[in-house]
Amino acid sequence: MLPLLAGFFVMGFGDIIGTVMNQVKAECAANADVISWLMPIFAYVWFLVISIPTGILSGRIGRKNAVLVSLAVTVAAMAVPLFANAERWYLYVVAFAFVGIGNTIIQAALPALMSNVVEPSLLASRISLGQFVKAVCAALTPVFVYLTATAFRNWKLLFPLYGALTAVAAAWLWLTKIPDERCQNNSPTHSLVNPTTFTGCLAMLKEPYVLAMTVGILFSVGADVGFSVAIPEYLKNVFKVDVDLAGMGPTVYFIAKTAAAFAGAVVFAKVSAAKCFPWCMGLGLAATAAIPFVSSPFAFLSVIAFVAFLTANSFGMCMGLAIERFPAKANEITSLMVMAIVGGGIVSALLGFAQSVFGPAGIVVTLGLCIAYLFALGLFASRRRDLVK
Repeated sequence: MLPLLAGFFVMGFGDIIGTVMNQVKAECAANADVISWLMPIFAYVWFLVISIPTGILSGRIGRKNAVLVSLAVTVAAMAVPLFANAERWYLYVVAFAFVGIGNTIIQAALPALMSNVVEPSLLASRISLGQFVKAVCAALTPVFVYLTATAFRNWKLLFPLYGALTAVAAAWLWLTKIPDERCQNNSPTHSLVNPTTFTGCLAMLKEPYVLAMTVGILFSVGADVGFSVAIPEYLKNVFKVDVDLAGMGPTVYFIAKTAAAFAGAVVFAKVSAAKCFPWCMGLGLAATAAIPFVSSPFAFLSVIAFVAFLTANSFGMCMGLAIERFPAKANEITSLMVMAIVGGGIVSALLGFAQSVFGPAGIVVTLGLCIAYLFALGLFASRRRDLVK
């Protein structure tokens, strides 16, 4: 498990884009506007473009090798910014495109690889543990940026640091013996299982359970992105909080998410995720519905922390329960679910529209609908008695 968790730490490097955006724009002021819209596109479009090809790649070369490919791409991504400057600003765009490619591959391949070494009933717990490690990395990135910028007067030293950490994670995984899922029963004496194909990935959507969980990922990521965007807006527009102070609001949300990921890893090891799912989402929905009735910024952030703690493990529960149901189709399932991460952009667009038309109430309703779907999905999962301990 340890080299796999190291992979989840590298997965957290995907959040580097938002963290260093201001530094890049300051260095390349003449092209700041172009960079501000090119970098997110080149970083996140890969979830839609190469998620299914990653599943096919995993089926061809093995999940472990696919993760190693992602780590190699990430190492390359961390080297490119060292050659970027105001005149060669496009190298930043290239670098973060590589970050997005590496992050997409590892998000599609690593949870599937985890199923090679973890019992199906514990998969949701271990994915939550991985999400905790990923969240720790995301929380440390701003600290590393600050330290490199102040102590060494060069914020770009963050890149060789992360490149070295990625190389260590790759060497650790490469040296770790993990059963090859391409052989039936994980034995080299058995014949290869059917390879992953594009048609096979899409065919999994014919399974109502997989389709429901994939849509659950879309709304899970959508709610996550939505809250991070909506919290400062709500603080600023409803409670008239200063813009700079309101910008710190999402920190409360992410701290609660990190704590919840660790708690989920512990709880799901003893209690089926299918049992916990409807309770967490139901209470999260009730807390979201209470947001319009809070009367102070402190009360608002308290409710937000409660919502984050209850809903943070929805991603891990959706993916873990789906793989638990169809363990032989882990490549196909993770590919579809990582592709659904683009739901963050869809919900963000809907959130902006709802806010412009209905004001703060539109924010709450949009996020509430996301969690309402997850609540319904939790009820659906809990009623599948064959999945519940």
